Amino acid sequence: MNISVIIPVYRGEALIESLVERLAKSLPKFSKKYEVLLVNDGSPDNSWDVIQKLARKHKWVRGIRLMRNYGQHNATLCGARAAQYEVTITMDQDLQHPPEEIPILLQQLENGFDVVYGAPKKLPQGFLRNVLTENIKRILARVMGIPSVKNISAFRAFRTELRDAFANFQSPTLIIDVLLSWGTSRFTSVPVEIEKPEERSNYKFSALVKAALLILTGYSTAPLRLASWIGFLMTMFGLGVFIYVVILSFMEGGIPGFPFLASIIALFSGAQLFALGIFGEYLARMFDRSMDRPTYIISELAGK
Repeated sequence: MNISVIIPVYRGEALIESLVERLAKSLPKFSKKYEVLLVNDGSPDNSWDVIQKLARKHKWVRGIRLMRNYGQHNATLCGARAAQYEVTITMDQDLQHPPEEIPILLQQLENGFDVVYGAPKKLPQGFLRNVLTENIKRILARVMGIPSVKNISAFRAFRTELRDAFANFQSPTLIIDVLLSWGTSRFTSVPVEIEKPEERSNYKFSALVKAALLILTGYSTAPLRLASWIGFLMTMFGLGVFIYVVILSFMEGGIPGFPFLASIIALFSGAQLFALGIFGEYLARMFDRSMDRPTYIISELAGK
């Protein structure tokens, strides 16, 4: 198989050279033709200088410099659209995705799958982050309509032709895995060895929560249905409270006082604000896309 390897780069000055050298040893063993695309995602360090040096040293290394930081998925999409060969591999810059494990992904492509994820045999992060990551993956799998594939990761292999399914996609907020699901439903995952990252991840807890919100409100109507169900349940609850008050007034000749009324008002107000918050998230997505902001802008290229 001929392979294009895409690596989004952000603050990767000290890492990408080691990664490229490992790829130089591994890729010739299982690929006749190959290339490595290093997409500099507005990195504030000297990553672009290192990318240029690597492009001069290796003819199969190409560099793409984006005008600013757009995000990992945007940078991955940029690389996928620039890929020259029929199979695309994506991996992180922090050396946790071993190049030596790529043949395991390729084997599943040969078995008829279109997208293959490298699932870590053991998650490398802390307990809280691992739990959050697992739940976000479950949400994403359901949004993609493939709930059986829960081991979604940035270490993936897919057929480059799948990019035709989202060739006209234009939005600053995206999840590359959802876009891939527009072109196929043949997904799978295989266990691979994931190494401990050389440096602390650039993704913070808040970024993971933001990603979960984007997945839910950008590609699913489940939150809207949840708001509808909450409204329905609150209506039934209010009807029950009304019946209770009427019965109590007949039996005791009076109705509960201010604390009871205040608690009911607070309950319904909270439900209304929750529903409004969900609507606000959807409006924010619509506003974001109506501005017609670009998914990314290429500033400079390195290599052939």
